[in-house]
Parts: sequence; C-alpha cells; structure tokens
Amino acid sequence: MKTKRILFGLLLSIGLFAASCSSDDNDGETIIPIQGKYNLSQTGTIIDGKEVLINAPQNTTGCPSDYLDLRLSNAAVMGDYSGSSCSLTETTGTYVRSHNDLTISVGGSSTTSDIMNLTNKELKIKDKTTGIITVYTR
Repeated sequence: MKTKRILFGLLLSIGLFAASCSSDDNDGETIIPIQGKYNLSQTGTIIDGKEVLINAPQNTTGCPSDYLDLRLSNAAVMGDYSGSSCSLTETTGTYVRSHNDLTISVGGSSTTSDIMNLTNKELKIKDKTTGIITVYTR
C-alpha cells in the first residue's frame, strides 16, 4: 500500500510539473517514466497512411500474454509463453531510452524504435528498421 502511495505521489508530481509549464519545451517527448512491465497486446504497421493493428499473433492462445519488463537497472526482460503448458522463457538484455527512441539489446543484436505513445497504460513503439508497430499494455 505504501508503494502505491509513493507511486501515486510521484505521478501526481509529474502531472503538476507538466501542467505548470507555460510552454511546450519538451519537443513532443513524453515525460512519463518508461520503467514497468508491459503485456504484448497488438502488432501491425502503417498502410496507406493508416495504422493497421491486429492482436499479437506471438501470444499463445490460452496462455498469459508475452511481456516486456523494463527495469530501473536498464535491464530489459522479455517473457515468452509457449506450448500447451504455457512454459515461460525469459530473455534478458538491456535498454536505453534517448528522448523518444528506445533501443533494446539482447545478445549481439539491437533494435531501435520510436516511442509513438507512452502513457500509464500503454507503450506503443515503431521499429525504425522494419516499420513494425508493437503495442504493449500495463
């Protein structure tokens, strides 16, 4: 309960700070912290200027949603549920946020995405190389 109060106070402070600014000096960058556990929800792309999103086919029917856990330590943990027993495989890497870019590195490979939307309930990113949009929810 104490943690919820601290988190609520932090979010309220951020909201008051953002509302108190008289000009938009963050160049469109969101100020919401990115740390947290996000459940994979949708994937898609932009076709003819419109977002086309579908339920994430990576999620195994009958299992919890796959997830992305971005930790304060800059660790990125990706959880993948698979099979009829919904066995969980976790892969750990690192992440770096620079303005509205999110780079996730696992093993020897990295992907950089634009943060399209970041709220208390959603993280939407677009891969800079492939253009694939991924939507995560909390």
